[in-house]
Amino acid sequence: MITSADRKQEFYQALVEKNPAYDGIFFAGIKTTGIFCHATCTARKPKFENCSFYLTAQEALLAGFRPCKICRPLSFPQTIPEEVQLLIREVERHPEKRWREADFTQLGLHSATARRKFKSIYGMTFVQYARARRMGMAFKEIMDGSKVIDQQLAVGYDSSSGFNDAFTKIMGNPAKKAKIQIVNAYFISTPIGRMLSLSDEQYLYLLEFVDRRGLEKEIEKLRQKHNIRIIHGQNSINQELERQLGLYFEQKLVEFSVPLFKEGSEFQKQVWEVLESIPAGTTMSYQDIARKLGNKNKVRAIGNANGANRIAILIPCHRVILTDGGLGGYGGGVERKKYLIALEQWARQA
Repeated sequence: MITSADRKQEFYQALVEKNPAYDGIFFAGIKTTGIFCHATCTARKPKFENCSFYLTAQEALLAGFRPCKICRPLSFPQTIPEEVQLLIREVERHPEKRWREADFTQLGLHSATARRKFKSIYGMTFVQYARARRMGMAFKEIMDGSKVIDQQLAVGYDSSSGFNDAFTKIMGNPAKKAKIQIVNAYFISTPIGRMLSLSDEQYLYLLEFVDRRGLEKEIEKLRQKHNIRIIHGQNSINQELERQLGLYFEQKLVEFSVPLFKEGSEFQKQVWEVLESIPAGTTMSYQDIARKLGNKNKVRAIGNANGANRIAILIPCHRVILTDGGLGGYGGGVERKKYLIALEQWARQA
């Protein structure tokens, strides 16, 4: 989300003037209607304070906005093929769905062709689009603190059951008879994207970029295993986390003191302990970690343990690279990994 006051004012002026030079440059999320538009939308213009601005459609979707039916921001600058329009309609009808090959066949679509056209137009895969829409809706409802079912018409879902499922399958309703654990969801803005934290007054359970692949499953596992009810709100843990992350991105802090809830196998915990021992400004290879743990053949298992880490940055899996010096993978995206490694270089001279 754009936070610069000058930039927001510039984009708002372009929205009011319907300036075509800004089409595709930004997307305006309208808080009062829950839609997002491009600059030349002919709909009635909202007040400045009711607008949020995003550089990508995926950011707007993850913030809980749906595409405007008047200006169709996702079609700019191309006309949407019929099969792609069909996929978008189906996402709105069934936001809870996790798409499989058979779902495309049922709609009479050749999945490879439809996926290719979708990516060429939107710059993101269809699966990313569907996930962003689903996650964005759930995040928005957490932040609004609303009763899910009461809001389904307001956010544009035809099916109340589909709307409810989309929320509960991600954030969940705990078992009524068991002891319920309340965990706060809180969103933290960083220079490389918005992050979601899940915490109570004792521990941080999860910290991830909101567009990370597999985030839904991680939340579901955590929720189901511990009978968690997730609500939006601040607590002492996420307030301190936000403060420390702010200092980290300002290159003023590299050692975090937030208490972490580490759930995994003994081997995974050993790997995470090694990760936490890697000094900021340096890196280790998967092979290095394997040797440190006494088994050079455990490279793949170490990679899996990295991927199972739910607490980004604080358990610094971004400091693990390939033996040849290549960056390797990263759940938050390789560009973020590159950024974080570069950010921490100051710590070597500190």
